[in-house]
Amino acid sequence: MLRASARTDGEDLDLATIVEGGKVPTSARGDQALLAFAEAALGDDAEAIAKARQQVRSELGEAAMIDAAGVIANFQRVVRIADGTGIPLDAPMDALSADLRIELGLSRYQEEGSGRL
Repeated sequence: MLRASARTDGEDLDLATIVEGGKVPTSARGDQALLAFAEAALGDDAEAIAKARQQVRSELGEAAMIDAAGVIANFQRVVRIADGTGIPLDAPMDALSADLRIELGLSRYQEEGSGRL
């Protein structure tokens, strides 16, 4: 969905950033602050999260920080539900995402012996 919305908006995004983090430069405004916020939010260091949140606020504004926090929270919720219940990709999503999963090397996250990511 991110790739499709970027194309619709005329942007060229390198989705390798998803797995490579800040090693891959992007053209998105505030990219490094947003990446740092997402990474910090995955941990349990309250100080690092607060610092990253403030950096997004400083670079992009309060509304962007709130939006980013919402995206991080929603993604975590959806992924945890899918992982916790063992929901496999349906056939259309499997087909649509096959090239992206190969490009990003996502098979390395595959649950051993299950055939699912």
